[in-house]
Amino acid sequence: MNLMNIITKQLIEIIEWTDDSRDTLSYRWPDEDKEIKNGAQLIVRESQQVQFVSEGQFADLFGPGRHQLTTQNIPILSTLRGWKYGFNSPFKCDVYYINTRLFTGNKWGTSNPVMMRDKDFGVVRLRAFGTYDFRIVQPAKFLKEVAGTDQNFRLDEFADTMRSRIVSIFSEALAKAQVPVLDVAQRYTEMGDALLQLINPAVSEKYGLEITSFLLENVSVPPEVEQAIDKRSSMSAIGNLNDYVKYQMGQAMANGGEGAAAATIPATMAMGFGMAQEMMKGMQQPSGGAASDPFSPAAAQAAQAAPAAAAAAGAGLQVLTPEQAAQALGVTVQDVVTELESGALKGRKIGSAWRISQESLNEFLRG
Repeated sequence: MNLMNIITKQLIEIIEWTDDSRDTLSYRWPDEDKEIKNGAQLIVRESQQVQFVSEGQFADLFGPGRHQLTTQNIPILSTLRGWKYGFNSPFKCDVYYINTRLFTGNKWGTSNPVMMRDKDFGVVRLRAFGTYDFRIVQPAKFLKEVAGTDQNFRLDEFADTMRSRIVSIFSEALAKAQVPVLDVAQRYTEMGDALLQLINPAVSEKYGLEITSFLLENVSVPPEVEQAIDKRSSMSAIGNLNDYVKYQMGQAMANGGEGAAAATIPATMAMGFGMAQEMMKGMQQPSGGAASDPFSPAAAQAAQAAPAAAAAAGAGLQVLTPEQAAQALGVTVQDVVTELESGALKGRKIGSAWRISQESLNEFLRG
């Protein structure tokens, strides 16, 4: 083997890289301490870009295609090397292949709950997870900030960093947006699109990446908040509580049994109260000469009926607790308290306890 063949074998004439790993972000082409020949061929495939680095400085960037390495094709490198009039001798340079395809289905999630303040439920702890897609759009920045001089930089080396970054931005964006918990838990698509506008610029500026899609797959809240949401949904489904109570009373009376007896208690009380009032009116208003005579038989009968009427009136004016009212109406105690606090059902709060007059209950049932 002559000297010329030995020299030729030490020069790089073709530079190319085929990726079959599906998870490589950047790849430093191994030159095996050889020099690149003047006029060498550089092959860049689709979804690839090649970044030249000369003595630690970023030089020329090549897109897909076949490139002949001459002074005209590597102007930045020629300037760094001082090749004003072209070059004839081989040169050494680091060649980095950047995979620019879309990396899909990358998972993210909050390892610890995110604290946020909600106007309905106060301070709430949220957990969230989902997926995102990204690609490299600024090879020089990506190599500088992420991959460095790594020979073969893979996705799993960067996954934890990206996940932490995304969760940090997600938490900050969620706190600033002040989105209600009910909206976060029900509007995943809209939330993902809105958060993408906040996350993407930060990731692009920091790492030279573009996040093309950001998906929220699940947002979970503590069990006690879930129960509060369920109760609120139930109240919305019931609608007008007054109509609901009347409907339940009608159903209980139609079905019979203990439910019917409980449902008829308020009506029975109202009837007794009404009868007592009528009897009192009859006693107070004289109806003819016989009634005006205090010694007449009619006056004697009225005098005997007076104590019974007073007792009936007293029974009609009895005071009920929320528990007794709930049993009478066939609803829960919480439903009665809700109506008291809203003012639909009149009552008086003494300390921490509610008291309801029979008259107020009757007015509530009459609507």
